[in-house]
Amino acid sequence: MRADAARNLELVLTTGARMLAEDPATSIAAIAAEAGVDRRTVYRRFTSREELLTAVYQARLDAIEAAIEAARLREAPVLVALYQYVQGIVRVNRTWPAEVSRMRSDPEIWARRLRAVEEVDRFLERATDEGFLRAGLPARWPGSVLGSLVRLSTKDLSVLNDVQAADVIVGTFLRALGTDAAR
Repeated sequence: MRADAARNLELVLTTGARMLAEDPATSIAAIAAEAGVDRRTVYRRFTSREELLTAVYQARLDAIEAAIEAARLREAPVLVALYQYVQGIVRVNRTWPAEVSRMRSDPEIWARRLRAVEEVDRFLERATDEGFLRAGLPARWPGSVLGSLVRLSTKDLSVLNDVQAADVIVGTFLRALGTDAAR
């Protein structure tokens, strides 16, 4: 793909993610206009809103998987990995604010999402085993709390940059579920 075509695709996808998050009924023509490209350019790549939405979800998942990989959840020290992961996911949510629950309609996309959730859950189990999170919490609770904090940050912490937002989120998470070793 030519550099300008790749740039246009990225612009259409990020614009589409933002506009579809604000209004799920947004048309391809409106997305194209906001992205500053001809709607025929979008229609050459995507024949329907659903195809565009699927591409947005795929791009969001690519970004989530990249954030998980960059955080090195399996090998980095727990607190380093936690900060890196949260900072990366804050960036993902700000770039790709697509409604995650709509991903259920595509089995491949939903399976990828579940694999990402499982990877984070394994990391949080490691954090518990290494004494950074309280033991005895209900299964999935740390992941649910962390996920909720990150989702809230997209709007509530929008005045902060990704690093500052990660500091607030991780601090809140560790005050709620962490041990003395994590604080």
